[in-house]
Parts: sequence; C-alpha cells; structure tokens
Amino acid sequence: MRVLIAAGGTGGHINPALSAAQELRSRYPDAAILFVGTKEKMEATLVPKAGFDFASISISGFYRTFSPEGIVHNLRTLWKLLFVTGQCKKIIKDFKPDVTVGFGGYVSGPVVRTAHKMGVKTAIHEQNAFPGKTNIALSKYADAVMLTSGRAEERMKPRVKPVITGLPVRAELLTADRAEARKALNIDPDIPVVLATGGSLGAESINRSMCEIEPHFVGKNVCIIHGYGELGRFVPELLAEKGITELQTKNLRVSEYIYNMAQCMAAADLVISRAGASSLAEIQAMGKASVLVPSPYVTENHQYHNAMALVENNAALILEEKKDLTPAKLQEIIEELIADPEKYKAIGLNARNMAVTDAQRRICDIIVSLAGN
Repeated sequence: MRVLIAAGGTGGHINPALSAAQELRSRYPDAAILFVGTKEKMEATLVPKAGFDFASISISGFYRTFSPEGIVHNLRTLWKLLFVTGQCKKIIKDFKPDVTVGFGGYVSGPVVRTAHKMGVKTAIHEQNAFPGKTNIALSKYADAVMLTSGRAEERMKPRVKPVITGLPVRAELLTADRAEARKALNIDPDIPVVLATGGSLGAESINRSMCEIEPHFVGKNVCIIHGYGELGRFVPELLAEKGITELQTKNLRVSEYIYNMAQCMAAADLVISRAGASSLAEIQAMGKASVLVPSPYVTENHQYHNAMALVENNAALILEEKKDLTPAKLQEIIEELIADPEKYKAIGLNARNMAVTDAQRRICDIIVSLAGN
C-alpha cells in the first residue's frame, strides 16, 4: 500500500496527519507513506522527525490585504501556481500512490487536485466546524470526505456523503487519570482546579484576564494552573505589579509552557481555552467543562463555529473576545462553576459524549478502503 499525504502550515493540519500515518504504519509496517508540504513551514521539521519521508512543493497562501507587502506576496504566490501542478505531477508519477489524502491548508489543494486528475483515489480531512476554502473546493470531487464536526457539511457540497471521524487525540490524554494526576502534581484531591491555556504561543486576552483575577483566588480553596505561552512573557511582571511574585505555590501554578499537559488536563475540573480543533478534541475526550474564548483573528472566524458546536450541546460556555470577555465576567463564571460541582460535571459529561476517541482508527479505515487493501 502506498499513501501520499498532503499536510502543512500549522500543527492543526500536520498533527492529525501524523497520527493517521502512525496508525497506518502500526497496521501495515511495509506501507509506503510520503508526506508533501513546503520547505518553509513546520512540516519540513515535524514530518522527518516523526520518521516519515517528506517531499516539498513551492506554494503559499494568499494574504487578504492590499498593503504593498501583501501585493508583492500575492504576486509571488500567483507565480508559484504556474509551476506547482508540474511539481505535484512529478511527485505522484514517481511515488505511484494508491491513495492521496489532504489534511487541509493550501498545500492540500494542488496535491489532491492533481492526484484526482491523474486517476488516483483521493480523500480529505477537515478539522474545523467551518471548513477552509481548500477543503470546500476539494470536497466536490474527493472520493472520501472526513469531518471532525458534522457542522462542516452545511458549508460544503461534497460529491460523497461525509463521514464523521473526529480528530486524533494524543494517547496519553486518553489514559490520564484524575486521582493519579493530582497526586503527581501535589494538588488536594478535593479542591476545584482551573486550567487556563492559550496554547504554546498563548492568548493575550486570556492571559490579561487571568492576571486580573488570579490575585482574587490566592489563598482560596481552589488551584489555578496557568500556561501563558511564548507571547505572554509579560505575565510574571504584570502579576508582580499586582502583588504576586511567587508563581509556583500550592494553589497557583503559573508557567510559560505546560510540558505535562496530560496531567494538568486530567487534574482540572474547568478549562479556560481557545477553541482550536485540537484543543476541543482534547477537552471532549477528557470530559472537561470549559469556558471557550475563540480567537477572532483566524480565517472565517472558524474557532467561533468550533466552540458553538459544543455550546449548542451544553458541553461548554463561550466568551467572545471582542464582545463579552472581561476579567469580571470570566471571574464570575469561574466562581459560579466551581461552586456547583454538579453543573461543571454535567457540562463535562456532555462534552465527553461528543468525543470521538478512535479517530485514528476511523481515518485509517477509510484510507485503507480507498487504497483497496
């Protein structure tokens, strides 16, 4: 079996693709798997590091701006488009895939489209509830359309009936235990725990709101774990201005990066988070109540649509950054939830009921079926 995978640009596209590839390799050790991406983005590092072969094409996305820099970039993108089909044809002709799978992003477009024109079976996977333009276009002729959220189908016109596969979640999150995690973290087994994170880069709105309310919770019967990320390095200084100079105490754990996320997520009762597809898949898989603050700066405002898929099932709460997020409002919601364990447990259970915990298997089954094995 020979599988060509197009994925790149962000971890949201690359990590699900790597999870699927690892599942394929575990089932079929002799399967030939080749990733296609660009040399400039993180796939050029992550894919070889994971042990998979990598081929590059020259492609970039369009900037949605008429600034001089944006115009120059878009002209370069148009120039690259003149040659990218030929690059894809050569890769496909040399590799001879049985199936080609796109995991979203502008890299997927020319690879999947060219494979289809060359008679190769194709599949796509969409991570978000609001699908990207590339996958909307590819869905019109892909042989299989895989979705994380059924809401995405409303904005597509797929040639075939989409299949809900969910989004792969790291194995350590699925096996993490609450009691063991709290013991390892030296957290009282009976107190409420709030985990606030904006991902590896951090979210300024979440960071600033948490800095405002954390002094209120110092010394209270609650533990707050706050990962502020690379772009939140102002947090220690801001907390110091508010009288908090110890960032690692019994009930306040503040750090730039949370390296033991599986433990912290398992220990938490409430998660404050952005609404990226991967974050939500983890929250659902672990059955956690959450207050979601979707980033308003992403394409098509897709994090809002991701969040609403949970909110409409009473599986999360939402605070829109530009509409109703304030430190006072966030504090009010946290206090209300941690004072009512039955409520946050019910929200977490609803989230867990939405989870797909065997996404790797489902995705792999579809790829294998298309490959004819």
